[in-house]
Amino acid sequence: MQVKLKDQSMMELPEGSTAKDLADKLNLKGPHQALAATINGTTKDLTTTLKDGDEVILLSFDDAEGKNVFWHTSAHVLAQAILRLWPEAKPTIGPPIENGFYYDFANLTISDSDFDKIEKEMQAIVQENYLSKREQFSSKAEALEAFKDNKYKCELIESFDPSEPLTGYRQGEFFDLCRGPHLFNLGKIKALKVLKTSGAYWHGDSKNEMLTRVYAITYPDRKLLKEYLTFLEEAKKRDHKVLGPQLDLFSLKEEAPGMPFIHPKGLIVWNNLLDFLRSALQKNGYIEIKTPTMMSKELWERSGHWKNYRHNMFTSEIENREFAIKPMNCPGCMLYFKSHNHSYRELPLRVAEIGNVHRFEPSGSLSGLFRVRSFHQDDAHIFMKPEDIQDEILKVLQFADTIYSTFGLHYHLELSTRPSENTIGSDEDWEIATQGLKGALDKTGREYRINDGDGAFYGPKIDFHIKDALNRTWQCGTIQLDMALPEKFELEYTDRDGSRKRPIMIHRAIFGSIERFFGILIEHFAGKFPLWLSPNQVRILTVADRHEDYAYEVATQIRDAGFHVEVDASSESISKKVRNAQLSQSNYILTVGDQEVANKTVSLRTRDNKVHGEIQMLPFLESLLSEKISRQLNSSFSEKKD
Repeated sequence: MQVKLKDQSMMELPEGSTAKDLADKLNLKGPHQALAATINGTTKDLTTTLKDGDEVILLSFDDAEGKNVFWHTSAHVLAQAILRLWPEAKPTIGPPIENGFYYDFANLTISDSDFDKIEKEMQAIVQENYLSKREQFSSKAEALEAFKDNKYKCELIESFDPSEPLTGYRQGEFFDLCRGPHLFNLGKIKALKVLKTSGAYWHGDSKNEMLTRVYAITYPDRKLLKEYLTFLEEAKKRDHKVLGPQLDLFSLKEEAPGMPFIHPKGLIVWNNLLDFLRSALQKNGYIEIKTPTMMSKELWERSGHWKNYRHNMFTSEIENREFAIKPMNCPGCMLYFKSHNHSYRELPLRVAEIGNVHRFEPSGSLSGLFRVRSFHQDDAHIFMKPEDIQDEILKVLQFADTIYSTFGLHYHLELSTRPSENTIGSDEDWEIATQGLKGALDKTGREYRINDGDGAFYGPKIDFHIKDALNRTWQCGTIQLDMALPEKFELEYTDRDGSRKRPIMIHRAIFGSIERFFGILIEHFAGKFPLWLSPNQVRILTVADRHEDYAYEVATQIRDAGFHVEVDASSESISKKVRNAQLSQSNYILTVGDQEVANKTVSLRTRDNKVHGEIQMLPFLESLLSEKISRQLNSSFSEKKD
């Protein structure tokens, strides 16, 4: 028989061959070794028997689906180890996640001090090198009988689609309810680490029992684990939840869960971000509006939010009338558009709003600036004619590229197309919208991914996934074509022939949530903001009390030139003052002593401890101004020599 490989070549195999036989014949080794196989579009175990004409893609750890199989099998190893050590524990679910996996247990209490023995037991299981055996139940009753002592597994069995086969996987004495697929054998796991433990509600519902969640990660190579643990250490150093308070940028209070307090230094960064954004908006032909924070229930019913998003909205009743704090800016912008009559000559009309929105998030999901209840969106809504779509999308793509590149953020693009069901709009509308997005992406010359069927019900979209200094990706910006809201709000413009037409509308955001983007930047720069963003641009250090007057004289010059400056005239030693300035991430550190006072100069060093020595003030201020205006990412001071 013949099977088709990923490169479209054909491979001859004996009848009855498995995907593992194919992998063995191809002799794939090391990081490219086969872990599972996609057969005719479905991921399967390597033990699956192939048929003539099958299309087979062998999956390695380099593939996302390969990682999922590796980590899901590893979750069973973790559960097996836990049960060997704590036989009374009740395993519930153990899925793969973005980095590694977790398993939730009832009737289990552990701490960090238990991690070593869990790891040793996992290593022992791996060394036993069990084969993973898939077993199918003949009926639901048989499955319920197999797990009769575990109410959580029984609840899962009852919830499964009765038309789907019920299966489990066995490795040694351990048997678990699982759809699979799994690794062929456990010996593929060469490195492992238990990372942390936390509490988690069954089904994520606070009304249910609290379980113990254990997180871990495994790799097919020890080097990969070492690299990941190094990454975790670096990420820990950059954690915005630690750096933010340390640098006095923001705080979170129990009195306002999920609603950040931005401190004066943080507001300097915030305002610089908004100044930059507003400058870009003006250059790109946007107008800016501000809409009310709270609007009536009737508005949210009309927009569809009351029906579909009510559980995430904060509401209030005033004079027997219901209101909601806006979770999104869009409906307010629809009302703004309706407040005027519009001609085709005004289109495209680009309307921006940096609006404060509120969304209810469960307290357990709140995380620093990344997941909050109150945040600001840099929304814009672009109203246009159908023939404008491609050009406007191209302009937004160029706009976003300018913004992200200024921060040194690389990104990739993803195009999400029409879902298979429950969409609005005609086939023709969707074709025009999708081809408009695709045409604009093609014109940029950038590579992009297509997510078939992953668009919104109201239109296709483009998402920006930015990559930070640690190569982590964050979905921030989005461009969404919307055919729903213009219809719901009966938006119209007068066309050339005098007829009334419905505009096409784009939602777009670049930062997304400004709070979240702020948090990303804190971690991206590790708190070391470039000069134009920095709240600690210059710090002046006095050698002795007698230099204090001159220090404040210099500070006035710097402040008058438009920079943030602080004077440290404390009684600390100069070395301690330098260290404090570096810890505060001051971009430039100036020292003044007897010689600097006499010569009307300063002694300069940067926060990375590069010492420039004694310099004149004028070239220093000129260099600062140039660095700020050009929004350079790194210090650029270089005193010109005559």
